[in-house]
Amino acid sequence: MAQILSCLLVAILASQAYCIPAASHDRRQATLPSFVNTYAPIVYLHSTETYFPSDLGAQLANTQPEINYEVVSGAPNPLTLNNLDSLNALGGSSIYLTSLEDTTSDPQPQWLKGVVPDSTGKTDGAVSCSIIVCDYGNGTVDAYYMYFYAYNWGGKVLGLNFDDHVGDWEHTMTRFSNGVPQTIWFSQHASGEAIDYSAVPKYDGGVRPIVYSANGSHANYATSGEHDHTIPGLDLPFGIFLVDYTDQGYLWDPTLSAYYASVSFPSGSTPVFAAYDSTTPVNWLNYVGQWGDEQYPTSYPGQYDIFGEYRYTSGPTGPEDKDLNRGDGTCPSGLENPCVVLEVVLPGEKV
Repeated sequence: MAQILSCLLVAILASQAYCIPAASHDRRQATLPSFVNTYAPIVYLHSTETYFPSDLGAQLANTQPEINYEVVSGAPNPLTLNNLDSLNALGGSSIYLTSLEDTTSDPQPQWLKGVVPDSTGKTDGAVSCSIIVCDYGNGTVDAYYMYFYAYNWGGKVLGLNFDDHVGDWEHTMTRFSNGVPQTIWFSQHASGEAIDYSAVPKYDGGVRPIVYSANGSHANYATSGEHDHTIPGLDLPFGIFLVDYTDQGYLWDPTLSAYYASVSFPSGSTPVFAAYDSTTPVNWLNYVGQWGDEQYPTSYPGQYDIFGEYRYTSGPTGPEDKDLNRGDGTCPSGLENPCVVLEVVLPGEKV
């Protein structure tokens, strides 16, 4: 009877569109699905980019945890990728990893600039990407390619800078069915786009999709050119007000400097991360706070507020907060607009 009930439970779980937890032994022995790297994106950074992909550990070395601009008492020192999640018990989502140096100085601290990819596309000496795999157990697998930058330059509107902040997490997610890529999610500011894999341009005529990272903001697009994002989730092929710029600048291959992990949800909404080897840190993935400074007050030199829009804003949350359990859809939950998978790239954009 116990065996029958066990089989029934597995069948029920397999029928649900949620990541199924493997047994602890299976998680330890799990291997990265080969298709995750075979079809991994190639990223083109803008030719005038200043803030390049950055090392995750360096971000911790150059910041300290604060709440309301005060240092968190009892935080581990030094802060590392192995103990970062201990901050969850000391304030959690209220914590900001705040720069030890003045990030508004001229010149800015060098660590904010990240690492320029070398001729192979590798950010040498900097682990600047986290690749997280969610296996639903029914042939569907989501691979999240998380891109990290130490600083976000929000761009200019009418000659004024807006939305600059320390720390920047962007991502694309490719959904696979039985190892075959189906759709790709491109994160763009507070929203993004879902596009059919077949419609996305491929690198060097192969199978790896091209992702264009916008200058400064690092929003992800399937094409080069101008991208108006005045309306969240709608990438217009001509500039109106808020415009991102992409081109075929620096080539970055995120797989060459990445941490790999799987994620499962055995208790519902709480993720459980597991490394694919014995050396990859995973505790940091559980951190629920922000990866940069808290928005500077209006009294801070250089800060301004125009109709509720600020030059310096708060740093972002990390991978844990990017809806890693998307079930039936390619898009994350909570979007203002319905999730529509585009069958072609938007007309008028330059490929």
